[in-house]
Amino acid sequence: TVPAPQFHARLVVELMSTTTSMTPHAARLTTRARPSSSRIASPSPSTPKTSAKTTMCALDKRRHRSRGTFAVSSASSSSGAIGDVAGNPYEQTSSAANERQALFNDIAPVYDRLNDQLSLGLHRAWKRCAVKWCGATIGARALDVCCGSGDVAIKLSDAVGATGAVVGLDFAANQLKYAGEKEASRRVELGEYAESRMAPIEWIEGDALALPFEDDSFDCATIAYGLRNVSDIPLALRELRRVVRPGAKVAVLDFNNPTDATTASVQGFVLDNIVVPFADLNGVAAEYRYLRPSIERFPRGQEQVDLARDAGFCQAEFYEL
Repeated sequence: TVPAPQFHARLVVELMSTTTSMTPHAARLTTRARPSSSRIASPSPSTPKTSAKTTMCALDKRRHRSRGTFAVSSASSSSGAIGDVAGNPYEQTSSAANERQALFNDIAPVYDRLNDQLSLGLHRAWKRCAVKWCGATIGARALDVCCGSGDVAIKLSDAVGATGAVVGLDFAANQLKYAGEKEASRRVELGEYAESRMAPIEWIEGDALALPFEDDSFDCATIAYGLRNVSDIPLALRELRRVVRPGAKVAVLDFNNPTDATTASVQGFVLDNIVVPFADLNGVAAEYRYLRPSIERFPRGQEQVDLARDAGFCQAEFYEL
């Protein structure tokens, strides 16, 4: 999703909660992918399956073993009219999901530029934090759900190195196209060192609610600015828990839905009077108007922690940034 200036939070699942200031939503999963570079795959059949720092560990249904850690960051929000595209924080209509898919395809050409301008470049630092929170290490298999234009997945590739593997999954084909191009540019930039420093990345067009991976496939995972936009948040969390291995961490970064009325008012003012008009200059004002209602319907810190635990994570922490 599109970052706006200020008010963010993060959630890490192992179960502790705190608060953060407004930042983009991010989460990271470590997984294993096939050793292919800059490849976009079509969705494949899947098995049924907060800005503060939050960690959460998944519990195996048969054995009470720790399965993962989940971290979420979120940004603050404000009050206002809520459109259909936002859905509700737990379950949204399929039509709303289709609208969001079209939205992210439409904004793909200007997505990165607007992220840089609206966050003053801070989204890059927040995304680096998400990679750190998920515990990506050399040789790990990492998963980035709702990967968008690939920023987090590429950072994961650097973190796990040439002996690791990364999968970036998104439902917007246009975003994946730009992600592949961005990866290729990064490899050109590194030149002869690319093969020794970056893990192969597989770009997959797929559904966060039906991840096309076997159980226990990844060592870590992330989801940045994506959990707020899925049509069924509890199901998305269960899917993340399912595909990460015992002891793995999941980091989620997103806008925070603040409880403080003053903070919410300021964030609402910024979104309505700075973000949307600025997006209008780039011809995508309509696409950015969904931000405010989507943030307002996003579960707050403790709610995110509770949802993570309900999804099977043994621990969860929420921090505002």
